[in-house]
Amino acid sequence: MSPVIEEHARARLITDGPLTRPVPVDLRYDLADERRTVHIGLPDGTDWAFGRDLLERGLRTPIERGAVRIWPCGRTQLIVELHSTDGVEVFQFEIRTLIRFLARTRTQTPAASPDADRTSQPPSRTTRTTRTDTSRTDTPRTDTPRTTRPHKSAQQGEGAPQESGAQPAHG
Repeated sequence: MSPVIEEHARARLITDGPLTRPVPVDLRYDLADERRTVHIGLPDGTDWAFGRDLLERGLRTPIERGAVRIWPCGRTQLIVELHSTDGVEVFQFEIRTLIRFLARTRTQTPAASPDADRTSQPPSRTTRTTRTDTSRTDTPRTDTPRTTRPHKSAQQGEGAPQESGAQPAHG
């Protein structure tokens, strides 16, 4: 059972229209994953996985790897652009949220060689199954970090509600 760092965050979904809309996302990092992979879970059940180094570098300079493009937007925002066969999803994050999350992943990760993050896997997109909890109210989520907890596979069957909501943007 490996500890997982998970944080609920809010991003803005950028669309072709004049308005953006906030969407809840889950940032996740499994300490036992040797590839140093960050997961961004979207409300529609899509889970994007890519190297932590890609996110860290994107905070400072534009970077692209496979289907993921990341770049800073001013001093306080970060843009994450995700390409798939379904289209393109573009999200705007508060940089401080991602810095806080990445700091948690570094402080709880055992020391590794300097080249460890360079061997990361290419970005991937998967769809996770979600369960709709009809008793849930639409309470706004905040950028408060969640505590480190055991990996989800160890908690299956506990009936924790999964977030469901907006569909991905197609462009």
